[in-house]
Amino acid sequence: MKELFQHTAITHGITVRVAVSFLPEQSHPEAGKWFWVYHIRLENGSDETVRLKSRHWRITDGRGMVNLVEGEGVVGETPTLQPGGTHDYVSGCPLTTPQGSMEGFFIFEKDDGTPVEAAIPYFPLAAPATTS
Repeated sequence: MKELFQHTAITHGITVRVAVSFLPEQSHPEAGKWFWVYHIRLENGSDETVRLKSRHWRITDGRGMVNLVEGEGVVGETPTLQPGGTHDYVSGCPLTTPQGSMEGFFIFEKDDGTPVEAAIPYFPLAAPATTS
């Protein structure tokens, strides 16, 4: 499946690309549940090796309720990216509204221990309109 990355942020030579898709087969609007999957590509355009240490998400639903999610690595991994290296992963986000948004940042660490913050671009979560 070829994905088009719709949202991009570049910080300190680290590019974060996001492609997001609504998953109707995982959603149950009648029960107040909507689900999206997002594909993240990390690209190290700097001249130093970096290791992903943590993620920090701000997830906002259609009512304006904010959920802050923080944790080590991504999907159980703390990948190391050499200069020019990339890392891809896929995860998902459930909401109790048919729209919302996500944004945040990753913390990477250089070989000398210096932390580097890389922005995750804002991206909307929007279920397609349905007719009844």
